[in-house]
Amino acid sequence: MKDLYKYEKALLKKGITYIGGIDEAGRGPLVGPVVSACVVLPKKFNLPGLTDSKKLSAKKRDIFYDLIKEQALGIGIGIVNAKKIDEINIYEATKEAMIMALNNVKCPIEHVLIDAMKLDIKIPSTSIIKGDNKSISIAAASVIAKVTRDRIMLELDQQYPLYGFKNHKGYPTKKHLSAIKKYGIFNEYRLTYKPIKQYLVENQK
Repeated sequence: MKDLYKYEKALLKKGITYIGGIDEAGRGPLVGPVVSACVVLPKKFNLPGLTDSKKLSAKKRDIFYDLIKEQALGIGIGIVNAKKIDEINIYEATKEAMIMALNNVKCPIEHVLIDAMKLDIKIPSTSIIKGDNKSISIAAASVIAKVTRDRIMLELDQQYPLYGFKNHKGYPTKKHLSAIKKYGIFNEYRLTYKPIKQYLVENQK
């Protein structure tokens, strides 16, 4: 079993108690925003089974989302829409969403643990590759970001029921690509993503 508390324990030993975990959801989809979350957990936080949100079922994520919301000392969300993603690229948009999430946390933060990315911030930080699988704070942030984005996609599904967003959440599945060919695209699509660029070229005539 991996010790998901390893990074947090090391910081606590140094007297650092306000630790923010940052992660994002939605870099790969063709539609919708990229969403980041920053979560500050209490020192004695314990939630067995919490890990990278991709490894959890939707039902489990929803349960953990509520439990994290109840117990966290602070939570911040950052959302960058498709238009901005097209303007500055997904990498920069992810960084922007992460900094936004960090700035939206209402409690103090002494150190930040970030999933893979390096951010230009004044707070001391540690970038951890596959951090959502190695740090409890990042795992908590991954659940908050994923559930927040999935709920945005469920709202989009209400508006555009023919696209099947409730099932694929905007990722380029066969059904999704087929729906694009059939019904076209709308404002929330990322025009710089390859399948959408291809669609636009084919439909210029």
